[in-house]
Amino acid sequence: MAFAVNNNEHLIRSNLWSRQLKELLLDDLYAMKFVRVLTEFPDGTTLNIPSLGEAEVSDYTEGQAVRYSQFDTGNYTFTWDKYQYSANAITEKFKRDSFYAQEVISAFLPRQHRALMEAVETNIFAKANAGQTASNLNTINSADHRWVASGVNETMVAQDFAKAKYALTKANVPLVNLVAVVDPSVAYAFETQPNMVNLLTPQPMWGNIVHDGMTTGFKFRFNIFGFDVYVSNYLPTANETIDGRTTASGVANFFFSAAGGDVNPIIGGFRQMPTVYSEFNKDLQQTEYLTIAEYGFKLYRPENMVIVLTDTDQV
Repeated sequence: MAFAVNNNEHLIRSNLWSRQLKELLLDDLYAMKFVRVLTEFPDGTTLNIPSLGEAEVSDYTEGQAVRYSQFDTGNYTFTWDKYQYSANAITEKFKRDSFYAQEVISAFLPRQHRALMEAVETNIFAKANAGQTASNLNTINSADHRWVASGVNETMVAQDFAKAKYALTKANVPLVNLVAVVDPSVAYAFETQPNMVNLLTPQPMWGNIVHDGMTTGFKFRFNIFGFDVYVSNYLPTANETIDGRTTASGVANFFFSAAGGDVNPIIGGFRQMPTVYSEFNKDLQQTEYLTIAEYGFKLYRPENMVIVLTDTDQV
């Protein structure tokens, strides 16, 4: 028996649904490796870290008594200030009705963990920025630790890297594992500088940038004046006027030594690591999934933090 042409549409699936769900593209998170992680916090709400000043040198006069002095002291305080969660639920009816129920359930926990870790990444850089005084050069040992980028239209240039290294040197920061974390617009500004585009043959530091670009993944291909440069989408905004230069759509870019341990510029960590809970709610007829964490971060060594503000509206 032949099928009528006008009835064929009943045997053809014109609208198909894939078994696979489209996933979001996710960037790298890496700020935690620049943090001095606290572990000695068994109870309480505030951690106190005392500090000692330097010894003094005085001129000795024969026949005069030596003057004995006490060390200057200080107290650094740290408080956990973030208690955050990510929670989702799925109803029994949705489980019965949806073709994608199992895919949705399997996505809950990794998505919740990712959401929390993005919040952690954002908080680390925000606290590092908040540790300085806004609209101020934050001078330490006669060297600026905060300024608006030196390039045209407040874009970053190589001079800013050199100045950041000078500031860290003046502050007695170990010049090892130097790191710069910059906004993607900074990479764009470097890649489109006229002197970059005109490089046709390999040159020290800048060679092959025009051919390969400056970044691979979240890290620059090149080391600039000793700084390994990382690119991040989680840097805080900063619209300020410093020393007569102003950012209108500004972002804070960070320079520091990640030598490790007590040298790292940021302190903090998790009071409670991301912890997963799940249960069935019989009254609402749904299964609930919760990931919760308590954490906090703070600028620990202002001398080991240089912040250069750039404008992002030049892209």
